Amino acid sequence: MFFCAISGEPPQEPVVSKKSGRVFERRLITKYITENGTDPTSGEQLEEADLIPIVASPDSSPPRPPNHASIPSLLQTLQNEWDALVLETYTLRQQYNNSRQELSHALYSQDAATRVAARLLKERNAAREALANVQASMGISAPAQASEDVEMAEDATEGTLPKAVLERIDETYQTLSAARKKRKPPADYTTAGEIKTFTSKHTIPSLHSPSPSGISSLALSTAHPGQFLTGGNDKIVQFYDRDTDKVLASLKGHTKKINHVALRERQGEPTLFLSAGADKIAKVWSRDDASEEYIPKSTIRSHKGELTGLAVHPTSTLAALCSSDKTYSIHDLTSFSQVFRSVPGEDAYTSMAVHPDGTLLALGTSTSSIQIFDLRTGALAASLQPQNAPPFTVNTLSFSENGYHLLAPDSLSSAAIWDLRKQKTAHSIPLGDGFKINKVAYDLSAQFLAVAGSDGARIYAHKTWDELARFEEGGEVSDIAFGVHSKEIWGVTGREVRTWGAPA
Repeated sequence: MFFCAISGEPPQEPVVSKKSGRVFERRLITKYITENGTDPTSGEQLEEADLIPIVASPDSSPPRPPNHASIPSLLQTLQNEWDALVLETYTLRQQYNNSRQELSHALYSQDAATRVAARLLKERNAAREALANVQASMGISAPAQASEDVEMAEDATEGTLPKAVLERIDETYQTLSAARKKRKPPADYTTAGEIKTFTSKHTIPSLHSPSPSGISSLALSTAHPGQFLTGGNDKIVQFYDRDTDKVLASLKGHTKKINHVALRERQGEPTLFLSAGADKIAKVWSRDDASEEYIPKSTIRSHKGELTGLAVHPTSTLAALCSSDKTYSIHDLTSFSQVFRSVPGEDAYTSMAVHPDGTLLALGTSTSSIQIFDLRTGALAASLQPQNAPPFTVNTLSFSENGYHLLAPDSLSSAAIWDLRKQKTAHSIPLGDGFKINKVAYDLSAQFLAVAGSDGARIYAHKTWDELARFEEGGEVSDIAFGVHSKEIWGVTGREVRTWGAPA
């Protein structure tokens, strides 16, 4: 008994293929040849002329054709449907096998390419190490990486900071922690009563481009009061002098909006401008004495996601970045090299603050929690989670100068003062259901705190939690900072930078 190679059933009208020698049902193989023109088993070109009929019983005669309205006619219709289904199933089986083979080949090619790339990276690192050893043996110092891109260093994701960096952090910690405990505010420091009298003093309009408009970040100069740095949605960093009412520098280089700016001012060294943007890069600029212009010193490309935090370390030689890719990194501002990058955490990091002693790093997340890491070891020191609060993004953080408290949102419309010694909330300040927090900040005396948001800015006393001042005339405030001795409060409203202070 013969069986059809397509349907697997005994054929009623068997034929054999000259190409493959397989037996088929004539109607099935005829349909297959019409659609594909090949032998279904060998894949060779096949025509109907290549089919040889097999005569099983010469004396038998074919059955009489049934009437269309009879049961045999319906059975014939069902047979035709079954034939079409068998053909389609067979074709799909062939396509499935071909797809499996193509996928296997693609996976093999990708694996081979990955192995080649890993080997090349290993050889590159070995060559760099050999070159460094040769330079060291010949007494040649390695060139500085100024004006070069700092690429992502995969080998900096594990371990701890280099020994030299740890020594700098420890030295700074010993100096600052001892001095801070004994330090008192200057005699002419602003009092709570004076802040209550603060009014709008000065407005600098039309900073940055009108499209897209808006200033996203503000950083004040402590060495030259009145000078400040801004980053905008127009991808530009501006350095402005209020006393001369001039833009001293307009720095370009980002391809998306700028999220954060910072100043590194250190005695005896040039001032550095730092910026971090939504384009996943951070840039560093410095003033060139020859041209008297601000030129780029480094472009940092250490993260795969948008940069959401930027802070200069108290050593003034390190900078920290955090990103939505769930990692943070530490960079040396002397050599412009990356010295540490953390392993990815569980949540995206959305804000950053460095402890005034320089040993702790606080990171806000997109899931309401605050992660505090020990910079010296990279270990998680504490995790703060607001109680009974719906999920929200912690978009801003600020340590108090005494180092005992951390100011951060504990909901969409309230700010919490965390006691780091007890790792719990010391006080929560409700701001109203319609208030959306954009920025929180402590002053340098840890006596006052500021909250900027959708309905303006508010100033509170640290221990009594009394509201001292409220500034609403400019509308939404996106960033806020305390001036020297808190004699002035600076804020950003749209494309304007405003200052509030005691009336003349």
